[in-house]
Amino acid sequence: MAKKLIILGAGESGVGTALLAKQKGYDVFVSDGSAIQPVFQKELEEHQIEFESGSHSIERILSADEVMKSPGIPDKNDLVKAIVAKGIPIISEIEFGYRYKGHSKIAAITGSNGKTTTTSLLYHICQVAEQDVAVVGNIGFSFARQIAQDPKALYVIEVSSFQLDGIKTFKPDIAILLNITEDHLDRYNYEFERYVKSKFRIIENQTANDYFIYCIDDEVITKHLELLTTNTNPLPFSMKQEVKKGGYIKNDQMMLKIQEERVTMSIYDFALKGKHNAYNTMAASIAASTLGIRKEKIREAVSNFHNLEHRMEFVATVRGVDFINDSKATNVNSTWYALESMQKSTVLVLGGVDKGNDYELIADLVKEKVKAIICMGTDNTKITEFFKDKVATIVEVDSAKKAVNAAFKLAEKGDVVLLSPACASFDLFKNYEDRGRQFKASVKEL
Repeated sequence: MAKKLIILGAGESGVGTALLAKQKGYDVFVSDGSAIQPVFQKELEEHQIEFESGSHSIERILSADEVMKSPGIPDKNDLVKAIVAKGIPIISEIEFGYRYKGHSKIAAITGSNGKTTTTSLLYHICQVAEQDVAVVGNIGFSFARQIAQDPKALYVIEVSSFQLDGIKTFKPDIAILLNITEDHLDRYNYEFERYVKSKFRIIENQTANDYFIYCIDDEVITKHLELLTTNTNPLPFSMKQEVKKGGYIKNDQMMLKIQEERVTMSIYDFALKGKHNAYNTMAASIAASTLGIRKEKIREAVSNFHNLEHRMEFVATVRGVDFINDSKATNVNSTWYALESMQKSTVLVLGGVDKGNDYELIADLVKEKVKAIICMGTDNTKITEFFKDKVATIVEVDSAKKAVNAAFKLAEKGDVVLLSPACASFDLFKNYEDRGRQFKASVKEL
């Protein structure tokens, strides 16, 4: 009798898992409490996969042998609690995909900030080196879908703490941990330590044949590492100290020491600028080196990489004012990195749905670099109260168009208008992509 797999959530990870599970002979049922997007509904119908949209058949769900839960559904959800109480195993999509990856290699990237950039850069290096590679996870297709429809020899996966919460056997050959800052604490009972432990699950199944690439300058990471016994090959990277094995930057030169081949490269040749991107570049380059990619290919890829949409994305210069779209900055730390890289007087567009933000983290940078703040949200009270004594001008708006127009009025030739909201987007926008695109469209109308 076929094993019953119930899938909660019919987004990309849920539907990707359903396709792979059907292919592998499972009895599959997809349940989504919200309306399933037409594109996903059509796909499920075409593959004759049973589903329900807008409700949950509790009894049927509780008859499962196993449940795959989409990462957006929190553990405190009543249905999830009922599944746990019944003793039914709950896994994530990356765990399910891992079972069927065959002999393929996995490079998995996590961290509070920089995941998408590092993942995309590593994928780009692998492409330049002509590897049989796919980028999956939070970029592109889900891991499970890729395995079902177009398996590769190498998967570069961006993974979140929510995905790592649902692993049992998942083991990347290369694990990258970029940094850990306070984010998504609402999902972890506001306990930072629980969030840290989630991030570290990326290495819990690794062996002596695997690599762990991590930022040794990150105090949270180094402190937690002291408490752990690891079986993996550590490859730290740093901008503050030399390391015997791994990567570091000294005298504006990136030095990589991993395999026989040593890589040296000037940071001025990096396509990605700013201190945070130097860390991302080191992490991706070390990972590429462990894959045996030649230094010439690493250098070439690192120097011609184009940054991603909504991540410190240059939009346009209008009458001497630069506009930058950093809509992906949904936490204060991301905004800190953005401000840290600003070399010009800045009009900062902040605001949205606050996730328990501590604006103290950016207070000094705001005082130093920001001439005005545009608050773009339905409730800006927390931002206006915190920054009223720190900047001369604060303007409240409720749309991207109004934000761009207000910022443009306040900016002078040689200034930067930076959209780096430090907040989630769903008070005024569908998601951070929608927010970024509306911002860019409004700039083009100036």
